[in-house]
Order: sequence, then structure tokens, then C-alpha cells
Amino acid sequence: RRSMHKPVPRPASTICCATNRNKPMSEPVRQLAEALIARASVTPEDAGCLELIAERLSPLGFSFERIDRNGTSNLWARRGTSAPLMVLAGHTDVVPTGNLDAWTTPPFEPSERNGKLYGRGAADMKSSLAAFIVAVEQFVTEHPNHPGSIAFLLTSDEEGPANDGTTIVVDALKARGETIQYAIVGEPTSVNRCGDMIKNGRRGSLSGNLTIKGVQGHVAYPHLARNPIHQFAPALAELSATVWDNGNEYFPPTTWQISNFNAGTGATNVIPGTLNLKFNFRFSTASTADGLKQHVEDLLKRHGLEYSIEWTLGAKPFITPEGPLADAARNAIKTVCGIETELSTTGGTSDARFIADIAEQIIELGPVNASIHMIDEHIELSALPQLAAIYKNIFSQLLK
Repeated sequence: RRSMHKPVPRPASTICCATNRNKPMSEPVRQLAEALIARASVTPEDAGCLELIAERLSPLGFSFERIDRNGTSNLWARRGTSAPLMVLAGHTDVVPTGNLDAWTTPPFEPSERNGKLYGRGAADMKSSLAAFIVAVEQFVTEHPNHPGSIAFLLTSDEEGPANDGTTIVVDALKARGETIQYAIVGEPTSVNRCGDMIKNGRRGSLSGNLTIKGVQGHVAYPHLARNPIHQFAPALAELSATVWDNGNEYFPPTTWQISNFNAGTGATNVIPGTLNLKFNFRFSTASTADGLKQHVEDLLKRHGLEYSIEWTLGAKPFITPEGPLADAARNAIKTVCGIETELSTTGGTSDARFIADIAEQIIELGPVNASIHMIDEHIELSALPQLAAIYKNIFSQLLK
């Protein structure tokens, strides 16, 4: 469903965190991050995060559009109508907690220990959302008539299948001819300290579900059967040894990896009738999905195999070369943190893969990712105001 109605804020009593209720919290990013962490928004639940965010953005003159589908909550919020358009993208959903007894403190009761803020979503990525909002509040207060526009693209389905989240919002924006000049995704990209790495691209992901067909039989009578494992072995050796490309200045070479390999009945005296394997390419802009598919299928045919294969393109590769957005991010990190940052395309996929279709420049920039999806997920408290200051500095450079 789609509506232009402003999301209704949750009661203030649901915002507080029990473990910190009596603690003064003057740092605004921490205060908002704790309020978001306290909402148990396990995919695809939003648990009121978008309402809280809309409550904060409404006084700044944002308009709101909800584009929800199949239990996923999506928000498009925009301030201004002119270019350039700066989009801040992220997700309110978090991965499941795992064993609650393994957590030192409850995952949805944010708590401070040894200069760190603990809770599910602390690093991935509720702190980034809080920093986005505080940075926009500060920037708009100081520059109420700034050039260009600022928008938020937020979803509760990034950690899950991602079929009803950012991708459908991008489709809606594309259908009405929206173009984005700059996009920042708040994914946790730092390695050792806040700002030491940003992502200016990601590899593509192409998966295959391959079945090799043989003839089941008794191991004592192999002439009456056809063993698909034996038949596939030479092709497997060739696939494993193939150099798919040499990468380029932005990406390492494309890789091919088997993730599952299954055959047989479990008995030791039966030749299997089929072999199934699942594999994945992580590929650079030096290759294409169609080219990789063709190479694999040509190889299988050349080896005389009877097979069927299902392909799934999870993500296309994208790259933002050095330019205004990457330069602004580097300058901001140098100014705020005093360090040089590294541009990288390593790691998995994110919702940036969808936004890249309509964004001229896109980067991912967020906190240290060492504890994401783990028990006792956390973020350094010192990184919270740093993130907001970095984002605000980027706005100041590009929206002027």
C-alpha cells in the first residue's frame, strides 16, 4: 500500500530504555540510537522505528510517503524539490538475537559498558540512522534555505529477503523519473575505527543451482548405471581452476565457490542418480552475469553432461569512481577524525545495489563492523557524534 500520510508517532513512553532511564543523555545521537535499539525490529518488523524517525523529521519540513508491502515497512521522506538530491538510506530491521542467555545484557535494552553501547542493531545500523537524523537536524537548523534537497529512504526488509523493501521504493521513484545525485547508505563499513573505510562499490552476486543427471544403480554393476559424481569431476576441476577475469582498478578478480554439494541415498552400495550443487559468483565489473552464465553452460555441454540449472542474480556490481561524493566523504573524515580513509569494494551486498540504478554517485559509510550480527553487538560511544559530524560535513560540502 502507498500513502502520503505522515506516520503517527509512538507514545514517548515507548522510546526510553529501561537500563538507562535514570542516566542523563546529553549526546543526541546516543539518545536517539538507544531509542531505536529499544525497539525489537527483527526483520521484517519495524516496531515503530519509522514513526519515531518521522516525528523527528516532521518539524524540519519533510514530506512523508509510506510504500509498504507484504509486512515490510518503507519510508520515503523528502525535504525540498530542487537538485542536487542527497539521499540517506538505511534499514530499521535487525537480525534475530540468537540465544538470549548468551547476551551479557538483553539485546533490546541498550546498555553502556567500557565506553561502548551494546544492543542488537547498535552497529548495524541504528546508530547510523540516529547519526543521519541528528546531522540533518543540525544542518537544516544552520542552513534552513540550503540548496538542493535531502531525502531518507528507509526499509524494514534489508536483513531478510529484501524483496519488499528498498527495491520497490526504487521502482516507484524510477517510475516517476526521480534521479538521485548523491546517496549515502549507513552500512557499517569501518574496520578498526570510525571512518577508516568506506565502500564506493560492491561486487555482483550470481548464484546457480545445478543438477547433474545420471542413472542410479548398484555399485557392483557400474556398467548398468551412470555416476553423476564421476561424470562431473572433470568439469568441477575445470570450473575450480578457471580464471574468470583479472578484476580491474576497483575490484579484485571474480570468484566462484561451491556452497552445497549433495548426492547419494546414504547407502554405500548405491550409485546416485543425481548430483546437486549450489554455487555462487562474486563478480566485478570486469565480467557480466550473462557472460558468466554462458561460460558455465558452455563448459558443462563440452563435458557431455546432462544437466539442468537455475540462475539467480542477487546483485549487479556497481562502482562510484573518485569524484564529488567520495572526495567529500574523505574530506569529512579527515576533518572530523583526523585520518585518511580507504575506498573499498570488498564484502557482501547491501541495499546500495538497488539504489545504484537511479543514483549518479553512491557510497556506504558507517561505524565499525566487527560485532555486527554477533552476540553483544556494540559500537564505541565516541563514534556516535563522529558519525553525525561526518555526515553533516558532507552535506555542507555538497549542498551549497
